[in-house]
Amino acid sequence: MPTVDDILEQVGEFGWFQKQVFLTLCLLSAAFAPIYVGIVFLAFTPDHRCLSPGVAELSRRCGWSLAEELNYTAPGPGAAGEASPHQCRRYEVDWNQSALSCADPLAGLAANRSHLPLGPCRHGWVYETPGSSIVTEFNLVCDDSWKVDLFQSCVNVGFFLGSLGVGYIADRFGRKLCLLATTLTGAVLGVLTAVAPDYTSLLLFRLLQGLVSKGSWTSGYILITEFMGLGHRRTVAILYQAAFTVGLVLLSGVAYAIPHWRWLQLAISLPTFLFLFYYWCVPESPRWLLSQKRNAQVMKIMGHIARKNGKLPLVDLKMLSLEEDVTEKLSPSFADLFRTPQLRKHTFILMYLWFTSSVLYQGLIMHVGATGANLYLDFLYSALVEFPAAFIILVTIDHCGLIRPLALSNLVAGAACFAMIFISHDLHWLNITVACVGRMGITIVFQIVCLVNAELYPTFVRIAKAKENTIYLQTQTAERAGT
Repeated sequence: MPTVDDILEQVGEFGWFQKQVFLTLCLLSAAFAPIYVGIVFLAFTPDHRCLSPGVAELSRRCGWSLAEELNYTAPGPGAAGEASPHQCRRYEVDWNQSALSCADPLAGLAANRSHLPLGPCRHGWVYETPGSSIVTEFNLVCDDSWKVDLFQSCVNVGFFLGSLGVGYIADRFGRKLCLLATTLTGAVLGVLTAVAPDYTSLLLFRLLQGLVSKGSWTSGYILITEFMGLGHRRTVAILYQAAFTVGLVLLSGVAYAIPHWRWLQLAISLPTFLFLFYYWCVPESPRWLLSQKRNAQVMKIMGHIARKNGKLPLVDLKMLSLEEDVTEKLSPSFADLFRTPQLRKHTFILMYLWFTSSVLYQGLIMHVGATGANLYLDFLYSALVEFPAAFIILVTIDHCGLIRPLALSNLVAGAACFAMIFISHDLHWLNITVACVGRMGITIVFQIVCLVNAELYPTFVRIAKAKENTIYLQTQTAERAGT
């Protein structure tokens, strides 16, 4: 009795149809990048100082430069490694009084500046940036700086919670419907995020976007691998994730061109509505249709694939079956991940790998965003190293397998992160170089874990596992690790 893989050998394992579907769905992977790491540009923290009423007028009257204004009116630098006091504290001085001189306005108030009282920034902050971010708009600095971490944590918690429901939708209603529904919802929530009137609604929209966005990426991943012949699945799975890297590269350029966070959010959200055209461009997975006993639709799709690939259409597919026909009839659940000792071992190891790779990957991105001298170029450089990572996997996977590259890449990423502890922040290029080496290592780990996840489990467990563990338990740990 022929299986889907047997039929794909006859109608084409990687013909024109598969290439068209692959390139089309790769756009979905690229569009996921701004959701995953867009915080680097949406919530960048520029240099800032307390706003003191009267200082701007005094500076204009005296003709001070910015450096002179800071020298005369702001607290001096703090201890090494600490934020400058002028970012969160100000002199409790009435700068509107006319008795203040231009030579040294504080000399007449105290013999030593250290004796002057300091207070919080009651009147807000002045930000040294030509653009804007959620930090500058909602003043997420000093005592409220933790709210930036919370912003990213919301989307990460959304990834985790959404995985619990999206997997069921994909199995119950189909990969295509799951993809279209999550894509539409994610696009709407992206626009709502751009017009959020306050920080609370911003968090809500970000959380809801996390609930659905990873589902669309994973649905695309499953569709691509289920349309391909057995000999091409690893390659397209790796290249699908490499499309995410293309999204990172494009994000740095778009963010540079649009420095205002609301317009940037719109620019990365509005194009995702075009993915609704997948309704006409991408058919449902024949494997899923077969598991639902919808053989007529399977025959129609297989005939369409054969015509697209220039192959002769098959006359009769009534005997078509799945390799795992018995298991497909079962109702998969998360309990299946722990049903046997071997599955339990695989599950716990992969859960640990998902957790560590997620924390390190996002942490390294945040580190570059927080310490980079040029945010856009440093982000671009660190994104470009993911292309060699994909190339290394492609050329070594058939010769070295999966386990040895996985172990070696984990060692490289861990060693890079450990070395960064001892590198001074003044050695900027050395910091970036070591971070990029770590980024390459952890990217290889991420891609291999996806492949191992798909190959270690039987089909009915595989999808549930992929949904449950992707971006597993990423909360504030990722941002803390990076900054």
